Amino acid sequence: MIDLIVRGGQVVTPWGVGDWDVAVEGEKIAAVASPGSIPAEVGRVLDASGMIVVPGGIEPHAHVSAPVAGTNLLTAPPEEVSRSALFGGTTTITDFAIQGPGVDIPAAIQERTDTWKGHSYCDYSHHVMLLGEIPPEIIAQMNDAVVDGFPTFKIFTTNIRPVAGIPVDERRLVGMGHLTGVMEEAVTRGGLMFVHAEDDDIVQYMYNKLIREENTEWQNMHVVHNNMSEDLSFRRVLRVAEWTGAATYFVHVSAKEGVDAIQEARGKGMPIYGETLHNYACFNSDNYKEEDGMKYHTYPSLKSEEDRKSLWEGLIKGGINSMATDEYCTSYAVKTQGRSVLDVTGGHNGAEARVGITFSEGVSKQGMSLQRFVDVTSANAAKIMGYYPRKGALAPGSDADIVLIDPSIRKTLSMNDFHIGDYSVWEGRDIIGWPVTTILRGKVVVENGQFHGAGGGGQLIPRKIDQDVLNRPAC
Repeated sequence: MIDLIVRGGQVVTPWGVGDWDVAVEGEKIAAVASPGSIPAEVGRVLDASGMIVVPGGIEPHAHVSAPVAGTNLLTAPPEEVSRSALFGGTTTITDFAIQGPGVDIPAAIQERTDTWKGHSYCDYSHHVMLLGEIPPEIIAQMNDAVVDGFPTFKIFTTNIRPVAGIPVDERRLVGMGHLTGVMEEAVTRGGLMFVHAEDDDIVQYMYNKLIREENTEWQNMHVVHNNMSEDLSFRRVLRVAEWTGAATYFVHVSAKEGVDAIQEARGKGMPIYGETLHNYACFNSDNYKEEDGMKYHTYPSLKSEEDRKSLWEGLIKGGINSMATDEYCTSYAVKTQGRSVLDVTGGHNGAEARVGITFSEGVSKQGMSLQRFVDVTSANAAKIMGYYPRKGALAPGSDADIVLIDPSIRKTLSMNDFHIGDYSVWEGRDIIGWPVTTILRGKVVVENGQFHGAGGGGQLIPRKIDQDVLNRPAC
């Protein structure tokens, strides 16, 4: 018996866009077929007339229940983030298992799994984050992580904040030597690198320069975390990737130079990928000048209007593969308590708005194709991170993660449109089109503004990256 048919919408599949029925049996998609052609008893028909029907969104980059730098606080927990994500059409979230001094990779994964298990409304997985000078015995543990379904490994090429204020055992920077070792292991084991790439020499020099000049107001974040830093660091990492053959994904691309570097590497056939953030694509460094303008900040930083436009060009035409958020939800008081480049809190509550903002700004306002929209909000992340084809596709055999977007919605966003936190950088933005219904593994969890998700109903999803993704720019 077919449990659910989504009927009457414009359906976006891996093979094209059409007016098809999507049939669901249990947790899986049973068929995508022409209207009325599925001869079976049906439990429910969901009318999607006038809607765009897409796969559930995949958040590739979130920090959930994570330490807030400079405080003893944590970002919002899985219960809050996952619920709001489902309201916004994201059905799978990927956060970070943090390995550091005294914590090995198995312990880091177990900590994250314990944090999420029984506490998430949506499905989830974890990247492994490797910090500082990574010992050989930790690198050797990467193989078991890949085998266990955690094949993505994140490193930093910067300490991000002023190094003088960071205890040695909490520093993040991974040098080129250790990066080489990690990349070589990733290639051997079927893993993929996630890289936060900034040139730490430039970042630390600029912090010190602004301190000397007594010019440390938060409006200067883009002066510290600047275009030159992104350019040099991306190209340096790419050279190591070229030497080792490692598939590499650059997180939160923020500048034209980053887009250019990725496109050039992909043009050479290298398995290089990149994401940007929806706040980077929709705001620029001028927004820092607003009262409490630090609310827009996510590390590295907003850049110029030219950079912002280049991010959209990469999203629409190619070069940027995914729209992410770097989800890092705190209260407004915590978010705005830092008043200088030395102590601004990064991140914001973005996962709920990601799919809707990308549709409104990309599809409705700039003509992004529906196929490309699905690529950057779901399918590409699924392929790069190893969820595909279980996730990221409306196709027979895939999980029935389905989202209905109403393209006729035209309104100004208010806090009533959000379900997490006490502020949103998207409040006051005019949108065209927004997610209205979300289905997770065959269960309608959001409909008519009401939430029907089951507490703890989210599942940990093991991942395996296709060799094609690891060998060439496959998406």
